[in-house]
Amino acid sequence: MALNKAAQRAFTSALRRHLVQMQQTASVSSASTLAKIGNRQVVGFGCNGEPAYYDRIDFPMPAIRFKEDTPDVLALREKEKGDWKKLTIEEKKALYRASFCQTFAEVNAPTGEWKSILGISLIASSLAIWVYLWMKVFVYGELPDTLGAEKQEAQLKRIIDLGINPVEGIAAKWDYKKGDWK
Repeated sequence: MALNKAAQRAFTSALRRHLVQMQQTASVSSASTLAKIGNRQVVGFGCNGEPAYYDRIDFPMPAIRFKEDTPDVLALREKEKGDWKKLTIEEKKALYRASFCQTFAEVNAPTGEWKSILGISLIASSLAIWVYLWMKVFVYGELPDTLGAEKQEAQLKRIIDLGINPVEGIAAKWDYKKGDWK
């Protein structure tokens, strides 16, 4: 029983030390994160809980605003707390651009990246064809004469005469009594 109490005390003291260390680490990491984002407001969770800005369709609400708060933006934010009908279209656009870099239409707009991918693929394919042609001319020699039709027929006749692989091979398909294929 005394051993269990000593083990409990050791465990709780180790746990306390670990929690204090975690709190100190968290405060250091949050201080460095605040230094990275500057004067921008943290307005949500974002895509992974980090205070970072991403224009993504699957996470339309980034964790922080796109631009830092300037006096103009702060004045517009005070004005937006009232009636939105009193805001002009330019003021609404300025508020939107202070929070977001791109609209959904701009994010979904085609980038033309497929053209570069297609171009690189065609260049790689043409290079492979040129390498093949070069190797065919300079590396590979003439085909051996054993691949000619006359030599192939002679080789087939020899395989049949010797009865090579009589169970499942070519000799199994030859009828030796008739002297013709089965």
